[in-house]
Amino acid sequence: MTKIAGKFTISKINFDNFQEKIKNIDDFKKELENASEKKTSDLLEIILTGAIILDASDFHIEPEEKQARTRARIDGMLQDATTLKPEIYNALLSRIKMLSGIKLNITNKAQDGRFSVVINTATIEVRASTLPAEYGESIVLRILNPKNLMELEKLGLRNSLLAIFNQEVKKPNGMIIVTGPTGSGKTTTLYAFLKKIQKPEIKIITIEDPIEYHLKGISQTQVDPKKGYDFANGLRSIMRQDPNVILVGEIRDFETAQIALQAALTGHLVLSTLHANDAASTISRLIDLGVSPNSIAPGLNMVVAQRLVRKVCKKCAKLEEISVQDMKQIKKALKNISSEIKIPDLNGKIKIYKTGKGCEYCNFTGHKERTGIFESFINNDEIKQFILSSSSASGLRQIIIKRGMLTLYQDGLIKVLKRETTLEEIKRATGK
Repeated sequence: MTKIAGKFTISKINFDNFQEKIKNIDDFKKELENASEKKTSDLLEIILTGAIILDASDFHIEPEEKQARTRARIDGMLQDATTLKPEIYNALLSRIKMLSGIKLNITNKAQDGRFSVVINTATIEVRASTLPAEYGESIVLRILNPKNLMELEKLGLRNSLLAIFNQEVKKPNGMIIVTGPTGSGKTTTLYAFLKKIQKPEIKIITIEDPIEYHLKGISQTQVDPKKGYDFANGLRSIMRQDPNVILVGEIRDFETAQIALQAALTGHLVLSTLHANDAASTISRLIDLGVSPNSIAPGLNMVVAQRLVRKVCKKCAKLEEISVQDMKQIKKALKNISSEIKIPDLNGKIKIYKTGKGCEYCNFTGHKERTGIFESFINNDEIKQFILSSSSASGLRQIIIKRGMLTLYQDGLIKVLKRETTLEEIKRATGK
């Protein structure tokens, strides 16, 4: 293992050895416990290697009164890893700060940094965040593994929606907004759009906070508020670079939203994210930011809302017949969906998966990997007229559902019937 500022190199031999040893969260715990008395760099190597092998999105180190607790987020859920003695936690904190370019002598405010993990020819970016807490500084390492970048076809879109996505992303201008809470896969969807349209004759520029994944052939920029390069100023600069496609990491304020919509109206395809609860709420959220409906109505092409749900572990999950009560709920929810969307005959006996008891393959959770559930609408003349006359999210929702939009809940139920996930998981993700 070689240590360079800003880079943490793990030898292929060490990584391969850990791959043989770490098959699940219990194996990871054992390796961490065995390494807790070793050198700080050895402990950090096991943390990073184990997190990468288990496809963890984040690793948390949380100081408590007499120890530090560590947890890994796998398939969206946190799982306990091990505990660290205070002196080991302090050494690990200093090592991570140095590696990430975070100031060691500042402990009373939040700091962010990043470093790279190099394994053979692969480079994985890690975002580090420290936050003052009662007994020290809480640390979160976000693992940005480029293998998690997906094609549109791998996101979990039903065929009819995939066809719409492919059609909309090929348009030369207009805005596509992807909405949902933190951790719902919005950035993955935006990057999937970029991968679909990327070719030498198209210039694509992004402005992100921060750059999460590096894409070849795309000009990526990162906001730097200290130097006056925020989303709004960055967008103005990007417009002078003759782009065809612009990706704005997130719309947070009026100025960014207004410039992005103006870009969409002047011959650019603009992709961005926004925090809203569902697809219909996106319009009222933009209006709340101060954007005029006169800009939204003609500038917006498509809105997508999404969530991530855990898939069942096929190695330990068991099929069970749907209960009478659950069947009533499913029939009611899917009563008016289009006949073009194929689902099993709800009048026959149907078996669905319940959460498995857990096994080594799924880290004893009953779930393995995640997929997306989606709702989306395309802006048409009827919706444009509605946007110009009203900001009611509930009114817009009625219109787009009447026009055939499946809600997040309905899309999730179809995945339940197709035995991809569980009813409990859909209820958890959608709040039903």
